[in-house]
Parts: sequence; C-alpha cells; structure tokens
Amino acid sequence: MNYLMYFFCMLVWGLNFIAVKIQGDSLPLEVALLYRSIIALILFSVLLSFLLKKVDLKSVNWFTVIGFGLCNFTISYLLLYYGTFYSTAAIVTLIFSMKAILTPILISLIFKKKIPNRIYWGGFIGILSVFIILFPDLNNLTSKFIIGVIMTLAGTIITSIGDVLSLYNSDNNTNPVLANTIGMSSAVLFLIIYTRFKGYSYALPSEPNFWFGLLYLSILASFLAWLFYLKLISNIGASESGYMVSMFPAIGGLASVTMGESKISIYLIMGTLLACFGAYLALNKKKYFE
Repeated sequence: MNYLMYFFCMLVWGLNFIAVKIQGDSLPLEVALLYRSIIALILFSVLLSFLLKKVDLKSVNWFTVIGFGLCNFTISYLLLYYGTFYSTAAIVTLIFSMKAILTPILISLIFKKKIPNRIYWGGFIGILSVFIILFPDLNNLTSKFIIGVIMTLAGTIITSIGDVLSLYNSDNNTNPVLANTIGMSSAVLFLIIYTRFKGYSYALPSEPNFWFGLLYLSILASFLAWLFYLKLISNIGASESGYMVSMFPAIGGLASVTMGESKISIYLIMGTLLACFGAYLALNKKKYFE
C-alpha cells in the first residue's frame, strides 16, 4: 500500500503544472485557484467532521497554521501558476524540485541544526541543471520568460517556508487534517478578498479542459495526494517520503515534451537527470560527501 501511495503522490504532484497549463486561460488564474481551494476545503471539512472527537484545538498555534495555509496553498500557488504561464511547465517543475534542498536548509537555520554537506551539493547540482537547460537559449530569453522563472523561484522559496511552518505544527502535535482545513480556509478567505479587490467575476467556463484541470488539481493534488503524503510520513518517515521530489523534473519534463510545450534535446535530458540526482542526493542520508 505504501508503494501505491508513494507512486500516486509522485505522479500527481509531478504533473501538477501540466494540469495548470491544461486548464487554459478562460478564467483569471486567481479565480481558478479560488475554485480549486474551495473544492479542496469542502473535502477536508467533510473528513474533519468524522475526526472531531479526536481533534484537540488547544494544540493549535493559529499564527503558524494560518501562515502554513497562506504559504503552501495560496501565495506559492499563485506565483507558481504565473510562472507556469510565463515560462514552461518543465522549467517550473524543475525549479520547484529544488525545494528538496531549500526546505532542509531553512529547517536547519531556524531550528539551529547543522546543515549536511549533501544539501549544499544537491543545491549546486540543482542550480547547474537549470543553467544547462536554459543554456541554448540564454541569448534569446524573453523578459516574460525571465519573469516566469523569478516568480517560480519565489513560489518555491515560499513553499519551503510553509514546509517549515508545517513541521512546527507537527512538532506541536497539531492534527494534520485540522491544520490543512484551517490552512485551506485561510487560503479561500485570502483569495476571495484578493479576487474581489481585483474586480474579477466568478464565471463558470464551459471548456472541458478547464474542468478536467480543476478537478485534477483540487481532488487529486490538493486533497488525496496530501492525505496519502501525510500517511506516508507516518508509515515510512518524512525523509523517505521526500524522495518523490527527486522525480518531479523527469515526470514534468516528459509530460511537457509530450504536450509539445518543450522540445526534447540533449540539454533538456541532461538537465532533468541532473535535477533528479541533485534532489536525490540532498534527501539521501548516506554520507557520500560528509
């Protein structure tokens, strides 16, 4: 069962940004994310209703739980959504996989723990992989593409900050389903205020691709994958569960080529393989470079 949950999370999250691309632009990104968050919130609320007797509200640090929701479910998603449409899903997936390095670094700095050398090596290899993929087009990069890369980097950093807050909540014995429900509630509230401020209307598109992408992102990526991931952490540990991040670039890159968004090249293959290896190295506990 652990293998099935592991493969499910790896595949679903690896194709996350492809699903964002499939949704299209029939609605503003912010409204599409609001719909995704509302569906996920409903599902988490239903699940929480069955666990109310086991939930202890006294263990909730509202500041860190809400911060976790805003970082992991709202601000980072918006930046990564923008990054996907300004650049490519392959690049976004590649950069996002570097959270395997950023999150341990932030945890080590905030919780005053020594940073293993493998984290630095993994980070260096991850940066090198991005450079290799971009190398053939360095002289032809558009300002729009560069903005997409910057937004993706910012979204990845904010996701890592959310991971740190999630770890704090876990150490504080906060029920994960409760934390996700409160976090998603804060995301929905933020997005309602934000979309109203921007003057967006809440239309319902008729395009099948929009609904396919929305249901994929809300049910599979935001609800089921999160539940399975939390179960994996309980069953096999956080570090072992984190290994799936190392395969995101390969999955996203292959899907991007299949969709015709990216062209296969030796640079794409080399960069993707390096990204996978860098993330694997950062997460692996074996002392290769200690």
